[in-house]
Amino acid sequence: MTVETTAAADTHAYARFTRRLQGVFVDMIVFMAIFVLSLVIAISLKSDNVARILGFTVVVTWLLYEPVLVSVTGGTIGHHLYNIRVVDDRGGNVSFLKAVARLIIKTVLSWYSFITMATTMRHQAVHDLLTRSTVQIRDAAKAQPHHFIASRQELGTPGMPSALRRIIVIAIYLVALFVVFTVFLALTTTIGLVSESCVDGAPCTGQELAVMSILWICWFACSVGAGILGWRGRLWGGRAQR
Repeated sequence: MTVETTAAADTHAYARFTRRLQGVFVDMIVFMAIFVLSLVIAISLKSDNVARILGFTVVVTWLLYEPVLVSVTGGTIGHHLYNIRVVDDRGGNVSFLKAVARLIIKTVLSWYSFITMATTMRHQAVHDLLTRSTVQIRDAAKAQPHHFIASRQELGTPGMPSALRRIIVIAIYLVALFVVFTVFLALTTTIGLVSESCVDGAPCTGQELAVMSILWICWFACSVGAGILGWRGRLWGGRAQR
């Protein structure tokens, strides 16, 4: 399978989550290098004025790094190294304002923004959806099969329930899962596995932390699964008609 054959069916090769994640890690390394370098300079010079200037520079760099590079070149250093780029739905690079909006949404939602990549036709994160953009392979000649993925054609089939219906079904399942989680949490306090003070925010013992962690992980995993399956039309009440 090549980028060309994927393009023949879909015309676009969207970057996989792992590819995007690698780009994020590179950008984090860049920021850490800038921060450490600034810290070393500030400590070496022992000047409050220089420290303030360097601190201001680091903050400005963090705020403008992604918006400027994405709007001008189509991607950050991490994007370029991993052969991906941010593409506006209208074609070309996104505008500076869209790039700023992407950064704000991604910062607020953190890794949760990427959950929708498993449910959307064009593998878009929340910050992609809200800014009407996608992340695609930059140079097809340099791409390997595991770097990209085609759109999910099944999400656009005639038998798929409407988006509104799927959202309602997902919301119902999420509420039901939260109720189940609350019931199980109450049961753990009833049988003495977790104390009420721990649930209320007081320090917990190692056993209590383990029980609470298991409950939270199960609830989170089931919630994410409900969202993915619901959007793909695989939950009762909003199933796709085959």
